[in-house]
Amino acid sequence: MIFAMKMNAAPRTDRRMQVLFHTLGLSCLGGAIFLQLLVFMDILTHGYFMAVEKNPAVLGFEVVLTMFSLVYFIFIYQRFIRSIR
Repeated sequence: MIFAMKMNAAPRTDRRMQVLFHTLGLSCLGGAIFLQLLVFMDILTHGYFMAVEKNPAVLGFEVVLTMFSLVYFIFIYQRFIRSIR
């Protein structure tokens, strides 16, 4: 009985990790598109865009999220291309 409960727990945890991975990935991509629209609108209105981040913790977190977004985008793109074949 105890062994059967452990067998059911692993797929549930794996599924939750997949949902967490895709939720974070899609959120990062959505945020990137939204920020790009803000930058584009600023360029249209002022003719230029300049931003300076002075907080190193925020800057580091932004860099980590950008790298994650890039990895997630490549992962989704490869998955899509493989599904076409």
